[in-house]
Amino acid sequence: MGWMILTKKRNFEAFIFVVPALLILGTFVYFPLIKNIIYSFQSFTLSSTTREWVGLANYKQLFSDKIILACLKNNILYAVISIIVQVGFGLVLAAVLEDAVFQKAAPFFRSVYFIPTVVSMTVVCLLFKFVYNPQMGLLNSFLQAVGLDNLTKIWLGSKKTAMYAVIAVSQWQSTGYVTMLFIVAIQKIPKDLYEAAEVDGAGKIKKFFYITVPQVKQMFFVTMILTVVGAFTVFNEPYILTGGGPGTATMVLSLHMYQTGFIKNNMGYASAIAMLIFVITAVLSSVQFFSYGTEKEGR
Repeated sequence: MGWMILTKKRNFEAFIFVVPALLILGTFVYFPLIKNIIYSFQSFTLSSTTREWVGLANYKQLFSDKIILACLKNNILYAVISIIVQVGFGLVLAAVLEDAVFQKAAPFFRSVYFIPTVVSMTVVCLLFKFVYNPQMGLLNSFLQAVGLDNLTKIWLGSKKTAMYAVIAVSQWQSTGYVTMLFIVAIQKIPKDLYEAAEVDGAGKIKKFFYITVPQVKQMFFVTMILTVVGAFTVFNEPYILTGGGPGTATMVLSLHMYQTGFIKNNMGYASAIAMLIFVITAVLSSVQFFSYGTEKEGR
């Protein structure tokens, strides 16, 4: 009887510790999410005193909205390039910095690569606006200085280059953060594995693919989720650099949602776009999560 009372007491104490987190999540995550679901079935503006129930009309509009297709294309491109550069290159960079050859210089390079992460994205975008300036920008000036005048472009004003120029800003800022995550994971790998591989005659490339990559799979899974979700919720870069233009060349879902809600004053449809973003990020995160869980169980 005593052990039952003790167990109940411990369960109650554990519940007390969980309550603050539940309150915060409920207030700032679940309650707004539920309200947004309700709003997505309504039609109203920021100044409306009443809301009209329109059922699935906002969601039907999603399937006929050509801008949504352009946004999805840009977000997918954003995600693919971010995975290749931030996750792929970040892992390689982390492995290089943790190599014995860079042992003395590694702290310096870690700081160099991580500094862009702590800089405000607004500041970064304003900086790159100057870099991309077609007349006096650093990029075109550099190309002209090395005799590559034929490569100079209006980077943010051309439909062919605008999206890639916007994506490049994120890669410059975020790769250092992903690299630091991989460095932490690599430092936890037992040194015995590398020593045994070296005795067997394995080179640096083989040690990377047969030891480093398998041992950091969990961190690879985490960075993939962070990168994909970040790519589908990106807002600051296209908003500050191009405003979604030229045309819809750099329009993304979150920017389209913002313009629909606060510029076109159609809050109901903006809520439906928000739900689309939520569903996409939730599905992608779930697929990655269950794929990792299945792979882990199969080992």
